[in-house]
Amino acid sequence: MTITTLSSREFNQHASEAKKAARNGPVFITDRGRPAHVLLTIEEYQKMTGELASIIDMLAMPRRRGC
Repeated sequence: MTITTLSSREFNQHASEAKKAARNGPVFITDRGRPAHVLLTIEEYQKMTGELASIIDMLAMPRRRGC
């Protein structure tokens, strides 16, 4: 697992790269040098919370490219 840290400005300018980095581990987003948010894939979030998506939720999700 790789941990990536980005400033809020970097995140705003490079959101697609942040999403790609989240596939390899959490992305910490800082405000004024302090961690403020964490970007995770939905799969990692569900593992952490023990929450399983219902079939209705899965059908409502937009399709991912490349799948």
